[in-house]
Amino acid sequence: MLKYVKDRQRWLQWLFEAKKRYGLIILNYVVTSNHIHLLVYDDKSQGIIPKSMQLIAGRVGQEFNQRKKRRGSFWEDRYHATIVEDGDHLIRCIVYIDMNMVRAGAVDHPEQWQHGGYNEIQFPRRKCILIDYHALSRLAGFDDFQRFQKEHRQWIHAALEQKTSLSRDSKWTQSIAVGEKVFLADVKRKMQALSVGRRVRPTKDGFELKETVDPYNAHFDAEKCDIDANNTWFWNLNR
Repeated sequence: MLKYVKDRQRWLQWLFEAKKRYGLIILNYVVTSNHIHLLVYDDKSQGIIPKSMQLIAGRVGQEFNQRKKRRGSFWEDRYHATIVEDGDHLIRCIVYIDMNMVRAGAVDHPEQWQHGGYNEIQFPRRKCILIDYHALSRLAGFDDFQRFQKEHRQWIHAALEQKTSLSRDSKWTQSIAVGEKVFLADVKRKMQALSVGRRVRPTKDGFELKETVDPYNAHFDAEKCDIDANNTWFWNLNR
């Protein structure tokens, strides 16, 4: 999908364009060869996130098809959105994103991957700035960005030393929301009729609001089958 460096760079350039055009508030990101993690803040402005995703996905796919003289869909599926409570849960999500390419075995430290937010946080840009440093530090519970930077380095160091965040955690990619019970109850209340079939479940460090309806293929018993629950994804945006 994005195995070429030029395509990953173009994705980030269109992300910057979405920030300029719509005011998208970016907190962290990592662009890999086959998927993307993007952490943004929803300031209740109508439609900013879906408009931004449509712009980025559409333009990157269009440019790739033109360059390769091909037609058809570039992206396998639409994006999945997970709501994350600020504070400690947001911090864990930031670390999870930063550690993505370490988990994949592509690098030994997040700073070695040029298409991620770690370096932008630790070495802020003077131009073409993607991350909103003030919003990031405030939502993580810090009153200034320098304090956040220092703690951020320590979180990553601890994750590397303790080998935490080195295994895939599905709550960040499959849940509807992640946080404490009160926060998730509020999310569920705002979903109204869409909350049917969603349940709050405990995780090792909090709770998640997740779809509970089994996919139709989850009951197949074949030992070798490409159609199973592990290959089924729910692509919903519930904000």
